[in-house]
Amino acid sequence: MLDDAYLAETNRSRIRCNFICVGRRERERAQRRELIVQTARDLAEAEGWAAVTTRRLAELIEFSQPVLYTHFAGKDAIIAVVADRGFAQLAEELAQARAEWPDDPIRAVVGAYVGFATANPAVYDGMFGRGPQFPSLDGPPSLGDAFAQLRATVTPYAGGLDPDVLADTLWAALHGLVTLTRDGRLSESRHKERVAALVALVTARR
Repeated sequence: MLDDAYLAETNRSRIRCNFICVGRRERERAQRRELIVQTARDLAEAEGWAAVTTRRLAELIEFSQPVLYTHFAGKDAIIAVVADRGFAQLAEELAQARAEWPDDPIRAVVGAYVGFATANPAVYDGMFGRGPQFPSLDGPPSLGDAFAQLRATVTPYAGGLDPDVLADTLWAALHGLVTLTRDGRLSESRHKERVAALVALVTARR
């Protein structure tokens, strides 16, 4: 008969093995999920969101579509993750700009915002739900982090205004400048002048 010590050690070995196997499967699943998201982002930046389909993604990453669907319900779910990360990245870049230019924070965050939107047009589209099949306007929590950076920046200039209202207005103006310029509705040649005018309008309140 097997003694108790042997059985106990066997059970401990089995538990360790199960723990290791589960951990490896979780890491592999996380890696597959990351690959799907990054491939979708890269494809969207290269060819636009219309080119991003589950079939195309499955071909590029050499997964079957059923495997892809074990990670995401569909294209909308993938875009939602890209948007979430986009807002998080925007928040980080706004915070970095404020830290690097403490004496001129409005100009710093305006430049950082425009720079982010220009460098990541497809991600920016995903963040704000432009086009068919994009996420709803109810943004992810990271949107609040980006808004908080704008709010903190404009608060010293708010005067009698609600800082939330001033931050909303600045964000709306920035979004308009970015999208109208990119769509050719505003001439690129005077883009810098418009950005300077927006900065002047906000800083004049102080």
